[in-house]
Amino acid sequence: MKEKISLAAARRIALAAQGFADAGPGITPDRRHLKRVLARTGLFQIDSVAAVVRAHYMPLYSRLGPYPVSLLDDASVGRNRLLFEYWAHEASLLPVETWPLLQWRMERARANDPAEIYKGLAEWANGNRAFIEDIHNEVKTRGPIPASDIEGHKGKGGWWGWSDAKAAFEWLFWAGLITTHSRRGFERYYDLPERVLPKSVLDLPVPSARDAHRELLAMSARAHGVATYACLRDYFRLAPEETKTALDELVEDGTLKPVRVEGWNKPAFLHKDARTPRRIEARTLLAPFDPVVFERARAEALFGFRYRIEIYTPAEKRQYGYYVLPFLLGDRIVARVDLRADRPASVLRVHAAYAEEAAPADTAAHLFEELLRMQGWLALERLDITPAGDLGPALLDLARQPVAKRA
Repeated sequence: MKEKISLAAARRIALAAQGFADAGPGITPDRRHLKRVLARTGLFQIDSVAAVVRAHYMPLYSRLGPYPVSLLDDASVGRNRLLFEYWAHEASLLPVETWPLLQWRMERARANDPAEIYKGLAEWANGNRAFIEDIHNEVKTRGPIPASDIEGHKGKGGWWGWSDAKAAFEWLFWAGLITTHSRRGFERYYDLPERVLPKSVLDLPVPSARDAHRELLAMSARAHGVATYACLRDYFRLAPEETKTALDELVEDGTLKPVRVEGWNKPAFLHKDARTPRRIEARTLLAPFDPVVFERARAEALFGFRYRIEIYTPAEKRQYGYYVLPFLLGDRIVARVDLRADRPASVLRVHAAYAEEAAPADTAAHLFEELLRMQGWLALERLDITPAGDLGPALLDLARQPVAKRA
């Protein structure tokens, strides 16, 4: 008989695996704390929306509290960098030691394998090899450079349109022939990997595709604690057949243990190093692309939290708002809040806040304290609350109270 894990225990296992059971830094977080979080998460997903703060900055905040964003910026540039950019769970920042584990994906991208590169980009590359080589030579000669530096190739095709130059840069990036040197604003500056990555990383042995899948799946399992096959595969967007082989091997060698989780209708797998703490003491907002919630089916199965991004939904059809962040309290997601950082006015604007079913009575008080903490981290002068949603009025009442009375 497979071991059965309660849903409450599964939540604590999952949150501990993501670093929410670790002791706080106690000091201003530094590279040691960044490495500790990375050892848990394995990646930070990148997203361009800056309604509050770009998504890759949030996981460190959620686990460590307020930290200088220069910590992450500095870890993503220079030859002593800790992180590089590539496609993992979407575009991501990854530990540099992961570079060899993704060589198989880069090799398949160079072969225009539609399983590892966007079909449209692969089709375009088939007819534009000479142009791609010209762009590659430009990077060799002039790098680091952004795609916008290549003149005479104005973008076309509307919102999703790419110029030929941008498409060439993107294909070369998928293929691992160029990588991100740095960013200015949100624009990538590209250069050759050998001029960007630490030599110690470039000299690491490159595993076979089979061995790389097994290691990536093990990393995914450590980051999940307990998960279904689909969630394990999704973390690094691995191919089904190779993931199944890797999964069987990890079960056979004892890295993963098949278990049953209360309420889940699919088999689950527990990592051998997973911890089940008695309590999780979290109180934080999560990015929409935090690993705790970026696989929406898992968020619903673990927390009963149905979560959808409504950025591209017309305003009149949105249920919760434009940029909504989940609020984690203890081992449950108890609320969600529609936020925007109005930087010109130096205001953190709360457009609406909603409690989840069975949220504790003190949810508004905890959420208010977290909003103040985030306001401070973002260096905004004011917190402005619109009394929308079932938590909005309570938050506004708290904001109107004298500071001494709140305490």
